Amino acid sequence: MLITYDSEADILYVELRKAPATDSQDIEEGVTALLDDDGHIVGLEILDASERLGKEQLHSVTLKDLAWETAQAEA
Repeated sequence: MLITYDSEADILYVELRKAPATDSQDIEEGVTALLDDDGHIVGLEILDASERLGKEQLHSVTLKDLAWETAQAEA
């Protein structure tokens, strides 16, 4: 997963997985889900991100309860 923020355009992009986006679906005005050929979400684009989320939120990311460590221990 990759999260990027373009401060000039005020766009937050969350890439959920590496796959080409071939379609999109508006979730609400200014929030778009990018979809692959099978209709699965590959990313989320949020316009006017600083207004929607607040500037402080854009500079802080919290990861919580990730199952990755558990999955690695079981392997």
